[in-house]
Amino acid sequence: MTHHDPPGRLAPHIPADVYRQAEREGRPIIVIVQAAPAARTAHTYLVPIGLGLATAIGVAGTVAAILALFEFAIHTATLIAGAAGPIGVGGLTFKLTRPKQ
Repeated sequence: MTHHDPPGRLAPHIPADVYRQAEREGRPIIVIVQAAPAARTAHTYLVPIGLGLATAIGVAGTVAAILALFEFAIHTATLIAGAAGPIGVGGLTFKLTRPKQ
């Protein structure tokens, strides 16, 4: 009978001579080989990073749009207030803008 090594790696607590004896005597041999955990692919990392970046860009765009609309509203209110002149309510007169002089 020729000698050959067991498939895979044997656990450190299983002596090789016990394996060879079982092989000589014809006893069934069950070798359990633990598979190494699969390596993570780039896809595993890129999808969460991509989603995070897309969310950050979306939030930044939304904030920029809100600020642009707020600035437009302020300019519009200033233009209307400057064109309207003083506003009087119940005997009180308010000048909304400063005089140019």
